[in-house]
Amino acid sequence: MPKSRLSKLAATLVLPLLFSIAPPSARAEIKVDDIKVDSWDGKRALASIVDLLRFTPRSMETPGHQQTIDYIAAELKKTKFDTIETQRWVAREAGRTMAMTNIIARFNPSNPRRVIVATHFDSIIKAYRDTKNPDAPMPGANNSASGVALLLETARALSEMPEAPPVGIDMIFFDGEEGPISMGAGDPNFHPIGSPHFVERLAEFYPKAKPEKMLDFDMVCDRDLHLKIDQSSLHSAPADAKKFWEIGMKIAPGAFEKQPAPYAIDDDHTAFQEAGIPSFIVIDFEYEPFYNTTQDTPDKCSVQSLEAVGRTLLQYLYLP
Repeated sequence: MPKSRLSKLAATLVLPLLFSIAPPSARAEIKVDDIKVDSWDGKRALASIVDLLRFTPRSMETPGHQQTIDYIAAELKKTKFDTIETQRWVAREAGRTMAMTNIIARFNPSNPRRVIVATHFDSIIKAYRDTKNPDAPMPGANNSASGVALLLETARALSEMPEAPPVGIDMIFFDGEEGPISMGAGDPNFHPIGSPHFVERLAEFYPKAKPEKMLDFDMVCDRDLHLKIDQSSLHSAPADAKKFWEIGMKIAPGAFEKQPAPYAIDDDHTAFQEAGIPSFIVIDFEYEPFYNTTQDTPDKCSVQSLEAVGRTLLQYLYLP
């Protein structure tokens, strides 16, 4: 799970930024309404969340970790993401030696224009914020499984579309986002592992040119979904984040908020921002009282919330 931090950028950004959606005549050439998003099915996505929770805990060096990797790969093979690779290595951090795996799936791999759509699949090792059972496994329906389900359903929906988007899409499922001891924000030394490892070796996957942008998804199934652009996204990818939110406010106005968050988020997108790749995160960081407790279960998730984000993403990917 990411950490929030007071933004160092606040002095240079106008905090009460409000969005104004351009009139239809100004965006007629985009033909957004022609992109049919009904094939993105929130019920299928929620079913994926239920499937993933069978492997809990899904943190490094647990049986559920490899089971999750196998599940993601098997689901991707059912789609048109026909190039599926794994990036494997051994990490040595915090006195631990851990087998790590990032999963990279490519749609339309011959397209030189690449956009990364990412999430993490590992979960925290225990429900440390639970007042009754702090040592029990944390299910992670919202915190980790929702992002995986979002990407898998997007892969399915893209495979059913009559035409491919104008950009090639690389879906990356990162390992180790919950940090060296798999405690996420419960670790004072929290930092993601999988995404920085990938960025350090970016040329192995992008030998000719960097990807155009990176979108990161985390905690997107909350029944009471309120999505705000964080300050790091406003700094790194203001136009792209604004475009995503404009689409979202049209598709699901109750889920996307005009007012940005007053803080920045550290997550898997951070390493890409530091590498100069425009990157933004879509996350509802406010998930009380279920955050990192035994109560982060599928009944706290919403088909409508998943569709709000997934259908926005699907439409966004077809924009030029």
